[in-house]
Amino acid sequence: MRVVVFVKATVDSEAEIMPETQLLEEMGRYNEQLVDAGIMLGGDGLKSSKYGKRVVFSGVGRSVVDGPFAETKELVAGYWIWEVRDMDEAVEWVKRCPNPMLADSEIEIRPVFEMADFAEQMSPEAEAIHERNRSRLES
Repeated sequence: MRVVVFVKATVDSEAEIMPETQLLEEMGRYNEQLVDAGIMLGGDGLKSSKYGKRVVFSGVGRSVVDGPFAETKELVAGYWIWEVRDMDEAVEWVKRCPNPMLADSEIEIRPVFEMADFAEQMSPEAEAIHERNRSRLES
């Protein structure tokens, strides 16, 4: 099962207050454990939302909203992509994580859709397109 693990933003992360060296070392060691266990497929920290943009879809229209974005609790400051047995394993790994922020923080775990989840809606043509894209990404 693949999951995306979101490190939620805080007032400090949005203010671009950088972590101390000790936290960088702790997070590096934690990531090393994830890699050694074969769980971590990828991940990165994200710059504050003032560098971001949102594209808003309304019918055929598109508009762009520049950051920063007001609701810090709704923002993501970083993420991992993991391959785990189940959600319980993901929770156990998150519990081992050093607090990634300078203050209280939250980490959210969300399962990734697999192609099998769309079996009822998938046409042979759509399946071929998605399989071709997956193959290209793996090579």
